[in-house]
Amino acid sequence: MSLLKRYLIFAVGILIQAAGISLVVKSLLGTSPISSIPYVLSLWSNYTLGEMTFAVNMLFFLAQILILRRNFEWVQVLQVPVTLLFSGFIDVTMFLFAGVMPEAYLMRLIVLFSGAAFIALGVALQVIAHVLMLPGEGIVNAIATHWKIDFGKTKTAFDISLVLCAAGCSAAGLHSIEGIREGTLISAAITGSIARFFIRHLSRMGEDGQLTFCWGGERSELPAVQYAAPTDRK
Repeated sequence: MSLLKRYLIFAVGILIQAAGISLVVKSLLGTSPISSIPYVLSLWSNYTLGEMTFAVNMLFFLAQILILRRNFEWVQVLQVPVTLLFSGFIDVTMFLFAGVMPEAYLMRLIVLFSGAAFIALGVALQVIAHVLMLPGEGIVNAIATHWKIDFGKTKTAFDISLVLCAAGCSAAGLHSIEGIREGTLISAAITGSIARFFIRHLSRMGEDGQLTFCWGGERSELPAVQYAAPTDRK
């Protein structure tokens, strides 16, 4: 699969993931862990969810450089414009989904699961593309690589810390806990599994040992560096 095709698949993946994040927010059942802090800060300020997503992700990007230093791969500087695109599309989809206001709990669950499926598909396409990371995954990969910690365990600890930080910010600024509900746990629990399902059915292992996109692909294992199998994916 050509490099251009990989970047195109990656771009489509982050756009789909952004739409999924917006749907999860619109479910009114909480946000995904990676979006919890930007969401609380957007409620606390006059900035949009997309703008706060960009700001928080830039902190994650800078943290990668501080952690990895000489081992930082400078191609990952492309995370900055990619995050700008990702954040902008979150705001676009939040606008497009403005009419999505489910009242019945069952409808909220349907919107939540739809959002989780979108996030999972976006994450799967990013795994298949295997060219860049969004900063939220990049910081986890940097920590796991630098201190030689299992990626999955690092991701779990990182997500928990984000949710706890978001809860603290919400309590301090809003005097209530906003954006963290059962939907946060559901999103965290199911998105990774759905993403793996998409990876196995939308890709196959190429001759170069890299995943390549195809419809109805045979069951494919995740690449050795599993940086793109988080919960939001956005």
